[in-house]
Amino acid sequence: MKLQEYKVWDATTRGFHWLNVLCVLGLAGVGTVILNDAALGVSNEGKVILKLTHVWIGYVFVLNLLWRFVWGFIGGPYARWRAILPFGRGYGAQLAGEFAAIREGRSQNYVGHTPLGRIAVTVLLGALLLQGATGLILAGTDLYMPPFGKTIATNIAASGVDPSQVRPNAPETVDPESYKAMRAMRAPVVETHEIMYFVLLGLIALHVAAVVLTELKHGGNIISAMFSGRKSFANPPADRPE
Repeated sequence: MKLQEYKVWDATTRGFHWLNVLCVLGLAGVGTVILNDAALGVSNEGKVILKLTHVWIGYVFVLNLLWRFVWGFIGGPYARWRAILPFGRGYGAQLAGEFAAIREGRSQNYVGHTPLGRIAVTVLLGALLLQGATGLILAGTDLYMPPFGKTIATNIAASGVDPSQVRPNAPETVDPESYKAMRAMRAPVVETHEIMYFVLLGLIALHVAAVVLTELKHGGNIISAMFSGRKSFANPPADRPE
């Protein structure tokens, strides 16, 4: 059976994907240790080091994610928002067609994301963005790091203390009432960040399972395409280039 090869993921999209994978693995690993620090016997100093590591990986994660959002406007045809977001001209018909193919047990290949895949990717990107945003807030309220750390430190510094001297585990550098109010403000952010940690683990597991199952059932080099940038099909894909 002769296969037709199609270009799909440009180098920037592939680079984003794999850097994001590495960042998420690093953040999840360090975050898991932080969540279980008491059970693991981590000291206060050790916890600060873990949080610093988590934040620095988080900066790479956020910058990479922001670049992907920019690339959605200027990247290749399958990397752009019109090929990713689950709406736009013809999307409803494409989604109905995919459901019909599933009901009938037919293979319906796509060079880019499938209509259902576009929903999944949008949800995943939204969850990653929320996790990154809450992480930046926590970096400022916990370690007084950018982009919000300077403002937070200024607001909670004790009388006569230079805000640059405010640091974790140094209660003498902060005003108790201001610090208490700040911690109350960050509490729902902490809760959201922790909940999204588990949500993201579930979404990522579903994403990996869907990719593997689709590859096994329909082929198309979905997994290798994120390395090579190309997919191969025996039959013309539903979104084949004109």
